[in-house]
Amino acid sequence: MSFPKLSFSTLACPDWSWKQLLEAAREYLYDGVEIRFLAGDTDLLEADVFRPENHERTLTDLHQSGISIAAIASSVHFDDLDPEKRAHELQTGRAYIELCQHLGIHVLRVFGDAFPEPGLREQIIHQVTESLQSLGEFAENRDVQVVLETHGDFSDSKNIAAVFNNVRSPSVGVLWDTHHPWRYLGEHPVSTFDLIGHWVQHTHWKDSVTIPQKEAVPESSEAAAAAHQLMSGHRHANYVLFGEGEFPAFDVHRLLIDNHYTGWYSLEWEKAWHPELDAPEIALPQFSQQMRTLLTKE
Repeated sequence: MSFPKLSFSTLACPDWSWKQLLEAAREYLYDGVEIRFLAGDTDLLEADVFRPENHERTLTDLHQSGISIAAIASSVHFDDLDPEKRAHELQTGRAYIELCQHLGIHVLRVFGDAFPEPGLREQIIHQVTESLQSLGEFAENRDVQVVLETHGDFSDSKNIAAVFNNVRSPSVGVLWDTHHPWRYLGEHPVSTFDLIGHWVQHTHWKDSVTIPQKEAVPESSEAAAAAHQLMSGHRHANYVLFGEGEFPAFDVHRLLIDNHYTGWYSLEWEKAWHPELDAPEIALPQFSQQMRTLLTKE
């Protein structure tokens, strides 16, 4: 059995610098990092290390560290009813694809994300389908996969399938947040994979419990509001360190391996949205250790 590549999202460490990020990834035995925040900002197109004049230096940093960028986790979303705003999201998505191309990054995350009201489901699915097809066509000659996350109302695998049954670009796929359909929709991972597994190109991992183990801190409401502003489909969960909750991690891993998945296993420790969670210095090495133990189980 080949050992999957491990990465972590910078949701865990939103204020870390580029140097801190690469040093921690090496120290904690990761293969890559998934960029959501850099130095406190989610507008990654404006990040210093991603400016065109700094690309050569950034590539050198990555080469010297031995760390890859597993994915760019953008805030691009397609659930807005305003066509001008959707056009802006598409423009932003194309800029991210070009960034990925220049830096050799192969995965760009985008969102569905939520139905403003149940009666608009079909319209939003149509919008998402058209938008993904457009970005996919733009990405096709750039060695970039645009992946739609199982997030918000698109945590429901039936909604993901409704989109991908009508998307034709080979440069579009699914980011299976393995936690969300299970926790929010009560989907068994086998049922989820039966519906969307054919399109899975990237995975997120986390763990949670039904009953919270930690009380929210005063900053939690502000962080939740910030999350909702970026992602209307953001939902709360009672997160715990990986392997200490109820998530059937080994079953999901076996499902992926049995179906020849070769992409990243990326921890999404949502410290940015849940300030009460343990610090990244605790959660990141813990996931690496727990996942390596899980992956070597018979």
